[in-house]
Amino acid sequence: MSVRQALLALLEQGPMYGYQLRAEFEQRTGSTWPLNVGQVYTTLTRLERDGLVEGGGADDEGHVIYRVTEAGRDEVSAWFTTPVPRSQPPRDELAIKLALAVTVPGVDVGALIQRQRTATMNALQDYTRLKRQAAPGGAANPGGDLAWGLVLDSLVFAAEAEIRWLDHCEARLRRAALQRPEPRAAAASTESTEGAAR
Repeated sequence: MSVRQALLALLEQGPMYGYQLRAEFEQRTGSTWPLNVGQVYTTLTRLERDGLVEGGGADDEGHVIYRVTEAGRDEVSAWFTTPVPRSQPPRDELAIKLALAVTVPGVDVGALIQRQRTATMNALQDYTRLKRQAAPGGAANPGGDLAWGLVLDSLVFAAEAEIRWLDHCEARLRRAALQRPEPRAAAASTESTEGAAR
C-alpha cells in the first residue's frame, strides 16, 4: 500500500493537516488499513523534503496545514495512470508458511490448511455481512459509499481466492501422497531387487 501517494491524492482535494489526512484516509477505506498518525507525519515530512507538498502555515489551533505542489500533482497523476506492478509480488505469509510446512518434517499440513480455511471463511462471512450493512440504505451506510464498497469487494474477492487456493493446495497434497510409494512397499521392492541380484 502506498501511503505516500494516497496522502498526495487526498491533498489534491484541498489543504489538510496530519490528523485530517489520517481521518480522510480511514473514512475512504473503511478503516481497513488503519494509519498511525506518526506514520502520516513522517510521510508528510518526506513529501515536503521531496518537494511534493509544502507547509502552508498553521490553523487557529496550531496544526501545520499541508498543500500539494505541482510536482506532487504530477506524482498523483502518474500513480493513478500506472498499473500496480505484479512482477514483485508482496510477501504472502500464508504461501511462505505452506511452502515451508511441506518441507519441514512433523508438520500436519492438512490441519494447517483446514485451520486457515476456517479462519478465512470466518473473515469472508464478516466481509459479506459488512457489505450488506454498507450497501446503500444499509445499517452502516444509509447513503451508500462507493469507495468503502470497492474496498469490501476487494477483501471478499481476496478471501474467496484464498479459499480456492487452499482447496487447490489440499488437492495437490492428496495427489502427491498417492504418487509417493508407501515405505513398506518401497522396502519390499528393494528387498526383492536385492534378492534377485543374489
